[in-house]
Amino acid sequence: MRGRRRLAALLAAPLALAPRPAAAWPAQITGSLLRDAQRLVPRTLARLVGEREKELLEQAQRFPPELGQALAVDLGAGRLQPATLLSLDGHARHAVEMLRNRRVGDGILHLGSVLRIPADLSDPVLSAGPEGYPPGVVQEYYAFIQANLDKIPVVLDDPEALKLERRDLGGYWQRILSRSREQSGVIRAELFRGGRVVPHRAIDFRSPVFAVASLSYSRAVTAIAATWLALWRESRGDLTRQPVPIFRTPFDPAVAGRPAPSSPGPPAPPSPASAEGPKP
Repeated sequence: MRGRRRLAALLAAPLALAPRPAAAWPAQITGSLLRDAQRLVPRTLARLVGEREKELLEQAQRFPPELGQALAVDLGAGRLQPATLLSLDGHARHAVEMLRNRRVGDGILHLGSVLRIPADLSDPVLSAGPEGYPPGVVQEYYAFIQANLDKIPVVLDDPEALKLERRDLGGYWQRILSRSREQSGVIRAELFRGGRVVPHRAIDFRSPVFAVASLSYSRAVTAIAATWLALWRESRGDLTRQPVPIFRTPFDPAVAGRPAPSSPGPPAPPSPASAEGPKP
């Protein structure tokens, strides 16, 4: 009996030592990401997603464990391996196959599971590296986002991403991960000072934490919409009534109040970084 227990313990050891899929955006934030992403896709797709919001969010929590494991490892390393990209593409392609076979309900629900790919890649918490964060930092960061969701502007992170084909998603996902990883250190530096975790209530919109939260949130919204659109486009879904983003010129307080030049030139082209999704 003792020998069997020892053998079982040895077999279980590799599983215990293997990296576990990291926690992702809390449910409240994921729901907000899903609803904001709907504002960037054609109305037909937005309606189908909206009608199944609860089920889609449940699917997002049912991401295949083996795929989540591979993604967690690559998130920690900061680079998506070819084998992981192949598996992620296969998972996404499954939605296309169902939609093409007129299993529209199943295909749309599968988009909820696919949502996890761009959402996780956009979250700087998940790409912090093997050192991770001190206990309590992640909880305070997410609590800060949840408390300030109504103050975070939804900005179109990359307008060209909405034109991608499925074959382009792998490179796009890697770029998202690289940008998230660049911001991971800010969370650690700002939310852990003097050996203590900084409470989220002590942070306001002037903190770099707000900047990282805002950028990563908009990156996730854009990435979810871009991923869905690439799959919807390949499945020959209805692409009419695609919302047109509203471009806004950034406000510069340094020149506010100055008289306009007597002979103004042509207006400057809008900056993609200030392109907001259409408000409901």
